[in-house]
Amino acid sequence: MSYDTKIDFIYLSEQDMIRAGVTDMPQCVDAMEEMFGLLYTGDYRMAGPNSDSHGAAISFPENSPFPDMPKPTADRRFMAMPAYLGGRFKTAGMKWYGSNIENREKGLPRSILMFCLNDADTGAPLAFMSANLLSAYRTGAIPGVGARHLARKDSKVVGILGPGVMAKTTLAAFMATCPNIDTVKVKGRGQKSLDAFLSWLAETFPQVTTVEVVDSIEAVVRDSDLVTFCNSGAVGDPSTYPKIQRAWVKPGAFLAMPALCDIDDGMEHPDIRKVVDNTGLYDAWYHELPKPAHVHVPILGVKFMDMIAEGKMSRDQLEDIGKIISGDAVGRQNDDEIIIMSVGGMPVEDVAWGTIVYRNAIERGIGVKLNLWDVPVLR
Repeated sequence: MSYDTKIDFIYLSEQDMIRAGVTDMPQCVDAMEEMFGLLYTGDYRMAGPNSDSHGAAISFPENSPFPDMPKPTADRRFMAMPAYLGGRFKTAGMKWYGSNIENREKGLPRSILMFCLNDADTGAPLAFMSANLLSAYRTGAIPGVGARHLARKDSKVVGILGPGVMAKTTLAAFMATCPNIDTVKVKGRGQKSLDAFLSWLAETFPQVTTVEVVDSIEAVVRDSDLVTFCNSGAVGDPSTYPKIQRAWVKPGAFLAMPALCDIDDGMEHPDIRKVVDNTGLYDAWYHELPKPAHVHVPILGVKFMDMIAEGKMSRDQLEDIGKIISGDAVGRQNDDEIIIMSVGGMPVEDVAWGTIVYRNAIERGIGVKLNLWDVPVLR
């Protein structure tokens, strides 16, 4: 039997990705909800011994005998994030990126991302695509999925810490799932990022009629129906992470945290529902990290794992959003319930959204076709 050994794939630039729908947040939220359903049933694989790893990173030492080796400045790393996703996706892929917070001084994003999508049967490449927007939208969509199931339906006021890219996509996801939003409060460090965010907000969501720039984390949180921290900062000392105090939190608030975050004793109390995107993700991180793990990964779900290890909460108090979406666990139970959700980021999200954008590109004739080979030299 003869086989066609020719392999072509497509390259998608950032502009190609936009034309193929990567910025369609309502569709992205739906895709992430579908992904969580597959996650809950187990029709996926990620890396690591429990198949739930965030990925593998290269970090750099404080002191190296090699003068040209990069220094361990904030967000300085290279990372690979592979995954397979089943269901209607049936694809595998890997996001690869380099990151350095000092990129901003050069007019570049903190992280520069590429994504490779592969046929799950042969392993052949299907697409190689620009992934900054892919990653930003899939990450922002996760708080939107959470809000769809856990926020009050009459939510109107959003509090945001950190007016960067993640604030834009998270707010876009909140807007897609909570149509009554009319007020946004935002705190930032620099006027430039604040001005850019405010201009984007006015242009993108004119239905937001009240916008307030605030100067404290308390003001971000207090009286907000939806709260998100999308800030960046140095890792290693949890006392410097932005902290949520229970006294500030409005009854009925939903808080979604995709960035550095800490909570006070009141927020640790069992009556505050604690939801994660995937318990297995935090198990994998906790297995890999020195303890306390929150020192090294500032995501709130890692703090929850430290709390479990320290006896401050039981494991059964940790809830997976996939179980709630599936209907095997309850969503919001009353209008006063306070729910906080950790968003850690998973490569299955990139595979889900990347597959949809790739299929859109093929259908619309978008992208540059590249040839890997007609016949491989070595077989």
